[in-house]
Amino acid sequence: MGDVVSVAKKITVDVSEDLLREAQAQTGEGISETVRRGLQLLAAAQAFKEVRSLRGKVKFSKSVAELKDDET
Repeated sequence: MGDVVSVAKKITVDVSEDLLREAQAQTGEGISETVRRGLQLLAAAQAFKEVRSLRGKVKFSKSVAELKDDET
């Protein structure tokens, strides 16, 4: 499989100053990194939602106890 190339895209976004200030206070970062982290969180939330939809539909070959034993 080939390497994945990530291309950055410059965007312009209108957001409220209060929302941006609150978000930056949480990240401790500048505007670009704060927006990046917000987008990453949205992408992760969607992925988690998809995984959660599989609950009860996937059968594992090992029990939880067996998985815990494998950790040691």
